[in-house]
Amino acid sequence: MSDRRGQVSWEHVPEPYRAKVIESIRLPSKAEREARLREAGYNPFYLKSQDIYVDLLTDSGTGAMSDAQWAALMLGDETYAGSRSYDVFERTVRDITGYEHVVPVHQGRAGEHLVMESLVKPGDIVLSNTLFDTTRTHVEQRGGLPVDLLADIAWDYDHPHPFKGNFDLDKLRAALEHHRGRVAAVVATVVNNLAYASPVSLDNMRSVRELARRFGVPVYIDAARFAENAWLVTQRQDDQRGRPVADVAREFFSLADGCWMSAKKDGLVNIGGFVAVSDEHLADECRQRLVLYEGFPTYGGLAGRDLQALSVGLREGLESDYLRHRTAQVEYLHDGLRDAGVTVCTPPGGSGVYVDVAALYPHLSPEDNPGITVTADLYLQGGVRMSAGVFELTTVNPATGNLVKRDFSCARLALPRRVYGRAHLDHVIGTMRKVLDGAGGAPAYKRVSSPRVLAHFFARYEPVPPGTGSRHSVP
Repeated sequence: MSDRRGQVSWEHVPEPYRAKVIESIRLPSKAEREARLREAGYNPFYLKSQDIYVDLLTDSGTGAMSDAQWAALMLGDETYAGSRSYDVFERTVRDITGYEHVVPVHQGRAGEHLVMESLVKPGDIVLSNTLFDTTRTHVEQRGGLPVDLLADIAWDYDHPHPFKGNFDLDKLRAALEHHRGRVAAVVATVVNNLAYASPVSLDNMRSVRELARRFGVPVYIDAARFAENAWLVTQRQDDQRGRPVADVAREFFSLADGCWMSAKKDGLVNIGGFVAVSDEHLADECRQRLVLYEGFPTYGGLAGRDLQALSVGLREGLESDYLRHRTAQVEYLHDGLRDAGVTVCTPPGGSGVYVDVAALYPHLSPEDNPGITVTADLYLQGGVRMSAGVFELTTVNPATGNLVKRDFSCARLALPRRVYGRAHLDHVIGTMRKVLDGAGGAPAYKRVSSPRVLAHFFARYEPVPPGTGSRHSVP
């Protein structure tokens, strides 16, 4: 596989760990896979874990903890109020982020909930490079409008820009000027999940901070994958090469007023998260809501043992050996798929590989749900689970500041941390090659049921054989 800018390819990056515990997996028969997929309504979120061979649905909470983290569980203090496990956790978060006020939550969307309830009122706008889907919904539930400000090159799978996750600064400036007084916050998602897990550059973040400050708007970071972002900055931004990853991450945090984190990603745990801010008033608002929704402020819906394991995982997630292997593994999967003839977003990002389903199925229109086609095909061909979704985004015309709607679809192979080896990824590549070979005859899918909120989690589908009638989804 190709080396990028002097980096060592993944064939020469052995895992910086060794296995102590294993979990058995099996590849169900083709007949079993067909039956399970029908039962799931062709939505991969309804598949059962025992029916999956390689699970790349998400990198959230699916990683493997270290021996040090398992040992830390035994130190958990389960005291309801004033737990010493919280003290350890608070010191760790303060050290990494620099923020004074730390509020634990059970996972990232709980943190989003607390912050958006505190910041957003009806008619407000939240500006972002792109918001994660649950963050977007929390803004909408408060009567606010999420606005995404990616540069247009971000949607080009083949464009080699190293920081596709960046804000379009012209769009940001136009939005701040045109919607002055309505902007509740600017949110930087790092790495930028919907922008194919691409990083945000430190230069871009500095400019975002300067613009927001000029208009008196606070800046927050969705820090779910902050360590991956910081590592990629040290690899792709010339003036940051050789700088310690923790230092780069700390500078990112210094350019914002606070953050929330789903620690199920770069915290290397299966559950947990936090809100960390410099504003004492906002922290108090979050703590008061925390007691209602999550738990007392010194445990926040987590067991003390979870706080202990998270305190270890946050530091392990910043280790260069781990991050080198993590991103090289993503690169290996990216290069293998590209070499097989699959169009994937390049350069590869932090958490996974994104497939261009329009290029994979040119005979299918967006209304034919080609994202469901690829998730179904990949599972049927090799027991591999991936995710896909369609999102309606609002962006800004940089010339006028007017709001513009656009649809965005993506299909992602997300790699769990410290879980799979090279042979598993080779299986995924080989399976996708089979999908590509049969793509010309792949069916469309129609949506037969869909809830009002976060439809990609809960909708159900049916295949539509060619020539048998309407492919349109139900409302």
